[in-house]
Amino acid sequence: MHSFSKHIALLESKYTKRLDSIIEHLDTIDDALFVTTSNRWEGSKDIPKSHQLASYLASKTKATITTIDASKLNIYQCEGNVSESKGNCCGVKDAMLQDKNKNPSGCHRCWASLNNKDDELWKISKPLLQSQAVVFFGSIRWGSMNGVYQKLIERLTWIENRHATLGENNIIKNIQAGVIAVGQNWNGANTVDMQRQVLKFYGFNTQHDSLFWNWQYTNDKYDERQASYKDAAKEFKKDVIVNLPE
Repeated sequence: MHSFSKHIALLESKYTKRLDSIIEHLDTIDDALFVTTSNRWEGSKDIPKSHQLASYLASKTKATITTIDASKLNIYQCEGNVSESKGNCCGVKDAMLQDKNKNPSGCHRCWASLNNKDDELWKISKPLLQSQAVVFFGSIRWGSMNGVYQKLIERLTWIENRHATLGENNIIKNIQAGVIAVGQNWNGANTVDMQRQVLKFYGFNTQHDSLFWNWQYTNDKYDERQASYKDAAKEFKKDVIVNLPE
């Protein structure tokens, strides 16, 4: 076997085991929420690699999976109420979303949801609070998670504030969480590790290693060749989702 073929075989074996580990873990729970955050122009037929991976995993597990594409939702920017001069006003009881359909648990407390009637963060918070696990899928852009993910995670700050600042109960302590990222050439593994810490701060159960991992095409952060980007899409299918239907 040529060295290149050996390289591909090793990658297939490596990622097959990791995918099997995720699927085996998901099979132990009843339901999970998958939130995808990578995006494309609305007229593009290209499907982000992280979204392909979410679809693949959802099709393989016995668990009931709800998949939401956050990039398609109208989610406003965080208002920064967490750092006002008068103190942390994020997640206070006055910020509760007064809508039994959008907020059946009564736990959604976000000023941006109150101040923007067409805000759709509730379409994520509602199923999230009803799930046993949530896995965020996204792309690595400039050494960090993409902007859609970052906007979303900032808008969920009220979850952390309830117990960390306001002294109330942790409403997500029994919800497992994970981050699966896909990147081209820089800082993917470090980003996933950092987001694991962020979700731990929020109060999620982050103990399951199989729910945190990263696929990166190359470790050469200076490789910006056009050929490299084109080859990454092909390599992704070879490495990760070999049997994904066209």
